[in-house]
Amino acid sequence: MTGSAPNSPRISAIVPARDEEAVIAACVESLAQQPEIAEILVVNDESSDRTAEIVRGLASKFPQVRLLESTELPPGWIGKNNAVWLGAQHARCDWLLFTDADAVHEKDSAAQALRIAVQSHAAMVSFSPEQEMDTWYEKALIPFVYGRLNRNFSFAEINDPRNEAAAANGQFILIRRDAYNSVGGHASIAGEVLEDVALAKLVKRAGYPIWFGSGKGFVRVRMYRSFSAMWAGWKKNLYQLEGGSPAEVHKQLLAECAFLLGPLALIFLVFYKWHRLDFALLLGLFFLLLTHAMHFQALRRSHFSSAFTAYLIPGSLLYTAALWASYRSHSRGKLEWKGREYPVGTPHASKG
Repeated sequence: MTGSAPNSPRISAIVPARDEEAVIAACVESLAQQPEIAEILVVNDESSDRTAEIVRGLASKFPQVRLLESTELPPGWIGKNNAVWLGAQHARCDWLLFTDADAVHEKDSAAQALRIAVQSHAAMVSFSPEQEMDTWYEKALIPFVYGRLNRNFSFAEINDPRNEAAAANGQFILIRRDAYNSVGGHASIAGEVLEDVALAKLVKRAGYPIWFGSGKGFVRVRMYRSFSAMWAGWKKNLYQLEGGSPAEVHKQLLAECAFLLGPLALIFLVFYKWHRLDFALLLGLFFLLLTHAMHFQALRRSHFSSAFTAYLIPGSLLYTAALWASYRSHSRGKLEWKGREYPVGTPHASKG
């Protein structure tokens, strides 16, 4: 590892890890190659696998790596928040980098984030990581969800200090320690499962500029490695990400049902009334091309390959089903994630 300039900012990277044996080594090794990162604090959040053992091995190879053991989860806390709060209390540097165990950082991601912070006078910089997807269901659902969320979370609005919009991605949040401490850190959002957005809102309301943008080329993740994990993750996420109210969710569900069934109903009506199969089929083709063109534009805005346009129909079906399941989970008053159950009093779900 090369040394950083003597007066350059120094970063404490904090990685919460609960049963992350498959990914933790790649994450830590990618952080260890960056001279701006002076220490890497991995907080083992009561893992039942080899996570802690792997980190101990990495600590013998990289002296900046330290393993911390999370305490028993206090009442009212979400597991990830408790873990990163513990890491922040042990951190020694003026900048804190909160990142997930499944994130792989390119060699200049920390330097680039610091550069953005200086240029934009931001106390908090967050990247939305580049998504790695191997299976058809990842390629169908993940770009579709991000395309929908792009309507709710505009980078330009978030980065405008005059606009109250605020958001971040918990897979990469770089924050100045004084700003973090002034808003109370994760102790102020102990019960928020959507901790990234909650923290961004606290920081911006406190008068600190924030910057949020695409992390393509700087940090990448594969969020879910099985259908069941992906389903569980979006089941807890989507309700809050899509507004967190029954009215908003019903509006989205109606819109997706209209998208899926509306053209079919119109085609049937045309054929039934005028008995023109050729015209009905042309009408169906027109709507198919129109919806794919709209999805193509949504993918471009969300920095996804246009090749994922081919997954529009399965993406919409999976999104509709996951949004309904998320709504039902919240309405029943409990959330489940990584072997823990949270009451509806902490309903703001995110990856963590």
